[in-house]
Amino acid sequence: MANFSKSSVPQFSVDVYQNEYLPEGGREVNAIVTVTATGGGTIGSAVAAPHLYGPGQGPDAAVAIMVDCSGSMDYPPTKMRNARDATAAAIDTLRDGVHFAVIGGTHVAKEVYPGGGRLAVADATTRDQAKQALRKLSAGGGTAIGTWLRLADRLLSSADVAIRHGILLTDGRNEHESPEDLKASLDTCAGRFTCDARGVGTDWEVKEVTGIASALLGTADIVADPAALAADFTQMMETAMGKEVADVALRLWTPVGTTVKFVKQVAPTVEELTDRRTESGPRAGDYPTGSWGDESRDYHVCVEVPVANIGQEMLAARVSLVVPQADGSAQNLGAQGLVRAVWTDDMVASTSINPQVAHYTGQAELAQVIQQGLDLRKSGDMDGATAKLGRAVQLASASGNADTAKLLAKVVDVVDAATGTVRLKAKVEEADEMTLETRSTKTVRVKK
Repeated sequence: MANFSKSSVPQFSVDVYQNEYLPEGGREVNAIVTVTATGGGTIGSAVAAPHLYGPGQGPDAAVAIMVDCSGSMDYPPTKMRNARDATAAAIDTLRDGVHFAVIGGTHVAKEVYPGGGRLAVADATTRDQAKQALRKLSAGGGTAIGTWLRLADRLLSSADVAIRHGILLTDGRNEHESPEDLKASLDTCAGRFTCDARGVGTDWEVKEVTGIASALLGTADIVADPAALAADFTQMMETAMGKEVADVALRLWTPVGTTVKFVKQVAPTVEELTDRRTESGPRAGDYPTGSWGDESRDYHVCVEVPVANIGQEMLAARVSLVVPQADGSAQNLGAQGLVRAVWTDDMVASTSINPQVAHYTGQAELAQVIQQGLDLRKSGDMDGATAKLGRAVQLASASGNADTAKLLAKVVDVVDAATGTVRLKAKVEEADEMTLETRSTKTVRVKK
């Protein structure tokens, strides 16, 4: 694992939002932890003009682009062409000095460029060669995404770099390997590289694509119209080029007698982290957050503390940020936040809900009821689907999540957003339903 010079690493800060007051007998403490990384040096300008920056301007990085080449990519024939163009656009966005490879994915994974089990180093010549190699991409064969990921892992791990990133494009279901095989591949690759996943068209499985991105701490999205792929790939690669520090973990220390109920990312998307904890010493555990550039994210931490008397106070949890090292030690990124518990008989203090906590509890419920509503709709339970999607409309409207509200309005007719009164639309475009499902975990931040 790389060590970072101070100049290249963004400065991290941690802010904690909570109501620390508990009533007599109260045990549950909730806090929203905002983590912000700023000022990572040359990154903004390196992204704006990648070719002006030689190796070492921005962190060492390796990127593998995995392009679906299964038979279905020929229907319509423009789809494969759009995928080639999008991959070329992504290659153009690579910074000089970044290691990269292109993988063609079917029921097996093939090295399209540079080949021979290695990575190329981006410069004008290799970018050009890679784009020539893309012309040979043709559609034919099945889909076994686990094999693509394992090849990406092998190639990415051959470079001694700080940031390892994958971009994966598929247009179909993972029909040529078992779900267990895909899961085993994801387990192998988790923590070794991050990966953004995109589904193009409407013949792929949302839970597969979002599951890949979730396991590998990347983003997932739908590109319903293949013509939009190039813009999407360019933006994904720009974001990847902006990452400056990999493998950041949220370290949570809790005192004796305190149990962690859950830890989840709540912005920019809802991502459950509770089960991904690795122990990091007495009463401390690390939760993976992936790679960071200049950005800010919010996490919801919920702990259960021992009962105490009125007037007592305690530290319920301490949050810090670390980069675990290969030798088992960890580099501390120098920012921490404290979650407190204070017992009071002041009813007003102990019953008021912190606005950040309330907002993100609502956003997490929003993501959940959309999933439940769409699943019920697929299984034919229209009353259940109407109730869940109505609740989703109500939550999206109340929290100002306009993007999700717009997506919901393509699946239901909204009678009254404030009460969540809706009717299911008789006919829904498949792309609209898939977009809602894929983007259901995107949240909006609290209006300050």
